[in-house]
Amino acid sequence: MAEHIDQKDINNAAWAACDTFRGVVDPAQYKDYILVMLFVKYISDVWKSHYEEYRQHYGNDDVRIRRRLERERFVLPFAELKNHETGKVEDRFLADFYSLYERRNAANIGELINIVLDAIEEANKAKLESVFRNIDFNSESNLGKTKDRNRRLKTLLEDFNKQLLDMSPGKVSEDVIGNTYIYLIERFASDSGKKAGEFYTPHKISTLVAKLGRPKQGDRICDPTCGSGGLLIEAAREVNDRNFALFGMESNGSTWALARMNMFLHGADSARIEWCDTLNSPALVENDRLMKFNVVVANPPFSLDKWGAENAESDRYNRFWRGVPPKSKADWAFISHMVESALEKEGRVSVVVPHGVLFRGAAEGRIRQKMIEENLLDAVIGLPGNLFTTTSIPVAILVFDRSREKGGANQGRKDVLFVDASRDYLPGKNQNSLSEEHIQKIVDTVTARQDVDKYAHVASFDEIKENDFNLNIPRYVDTFEEEAEIDIDAVQAEIEQLEGELVTVRAKMAAMLKEIER
Repeated sequence: MAEHIDQKDINNAAWAACDTFRGVVDPAQYKDYILVMLFVKYISDVWKSHYEEYRQHYGNDDVRIRRRLERERFVLPFAELKNHETGKVEDRFLADFYSLYERRNAANIGELINIVLDAIEEANKAKLESVFRNIDFNSESNLGKTKDRNRRLKTLLEDFNKQLLDMSPGKVSEDVIGNTYIYLIERFASDSGKKAGEFYTPHKISTLVAKLGRPKQGDRICDPTCGSGGLLIEAAREVNDRNFALFGMESNGSTWALARMNMFLHGADSARIEWCDTLNSPALVENDRLMKFNVVVANPPFSLDKWGAENAESDRYNRFWRGVPPKSKADWAFISHMVESALEKEGRVSVVVPHGVLFRGAAEGRIRQKMIEENLLDAVIGLPGNLFTTTSIPVAILVFDRSREKGGANQGRKDVLFVDASRDYLPGKNQNSLSEEHIQKIVDTVTARQDVDKYAHVASFDEIKENDFNLNIPRYVDTFEEEAEIDIDAVQAEIEQLEGELVTVRAKMAAMLKEIER
C-alpha cells in the first residue's frame, strides 16, 4: 500500500498553495479558487487510482474500463477546446487535474480550467449543477492580467501536484480530505475578518450548537442558513451511523457551492442543499408546505437589515403568525422559520443569537412572549465575547423543544434553563475560543437541568413572567462576586511605611546627584 499521508501534512500543503494569491487577491475571493481546485484534485485522484486498478484487471480493454469508470461517484468526461472563430476542436483531453497540469504553461490556462469545470459539471449534472457557476479562473478582475494570471494558475497547479496532496484512496481517507476542507475554510475565515460571516461559523461553536440539537439516528437535520455547511457536518458527526438526512439553504451562490462540495468531501452525497432566500422564498418545501425536521440548527446573520418584513404578513407558509419582526432586525424572523420547520411535538431547535434577542421589546418582545407562553423555549446559554471573526460581542444560544407542546414527550416541563458560560473561554491574540471542556460543561449542565451556583438556574414560568418575559441572563443567574473586606488600618499602615521608604530613597538620590556634580 502507498505511504499514508497525515492530516497535519495535507493541511499544511493545502494552506501553502494559498501563497500564490496572498497579498494579491482578497481571502474571501481566493478561497473559492483553492477549494474548487482541492475538490477537482480529489475526484481526479480517485478516478486515476480506480483507472489504474481496472487497467491491471482488464488490461487494454478500454471499453470495459470506461464502463466501470462510468459508475464512479463522479464521472470525468473528455473536454474539448474549440476555436472561437471556426468552431473546430483544437484539443481534446480528459477533464481532470492532470490534464490541466500537463497544460500548465498554456497561454490560455484559465480558459482551460473553466472548460474542465464545465465538462465535469455537465457530466455530473444531478450532483454538480451550478456548483462551478460562480467561479471563473479566467477572471482578470480577480486574478490579474493575462501574464500574471497565467503565472499564478501555473503555480497553483504545481502546488496541488505535490506528493503531499495526493488524495488517492490508498493514501488518505475521506475523513482526512473533509477535515482539510474544513481546516482551509477556518483559515480563510481568520484571514477574511468580517467577510467570513457569509460562510463560516467557528468550529467549536458549531460543535456546541450541534450537540445542543441532540440529533439521533434516523433524524432529518436542517440548517436554514448553512453557509459552507460546517454546522451540518458537525450535526452529522453527533449521529453514530450514517442513518440521517441533511438539508440546508444558503442565499449566497458562491457559499452554496462551497457547501455542496463540503458535503461531497464528507461523503454526504445525498445531502440536499438549496440555493435560495430562506426568509422570502424557502426551497425546502413539500406539497406547498414547509418541510419538517427533527433537528434544526443555525447561526443566522445577526440582526439582518431589509430582510423582507414588508412581505411577512402575507407569507404563504404562515411563519410569522406570532408577529412580524422589525424590518431592521431579522433575528426573530429566522427563529420563527426554524420553529415552524421543526416537527410538531418532537422537533428541537438550536440557534445562535445576539443578546438583543433576549430583551428587546416591541414586536420582538411580543414574539418572544408568545413562544414562552407556548412552552417552546427550553434553554438560554450565554457565551463569551469575541468568539467570532465577525463581531466581538458576546452571543447566546437559544434551544427550543417542540416536545414540550401538549402531546409531546416533555409536555410537563414548564421551566427554562439559564446558563451563564460567559466567563469560560480560551483567550486568544485576536479571537477567543471554547475548549472541549467548556463545551462538555455546557452540555452536561443542559442535560442535568439543575441550579449551579453562579453558572446555571432553572427558572419557572412565573419567574420569567415576573420579569416581563425578559430573558437577559443576569436576571436569572447571579454571578456577583463579593469583594474581600478591606482592612482600613492595615492599608493606612502600609501607606505610611511606603511614604517613609520614599523619603529615604529621595535622600539617597539627592546624595548621589551631589557626588556626580563634584
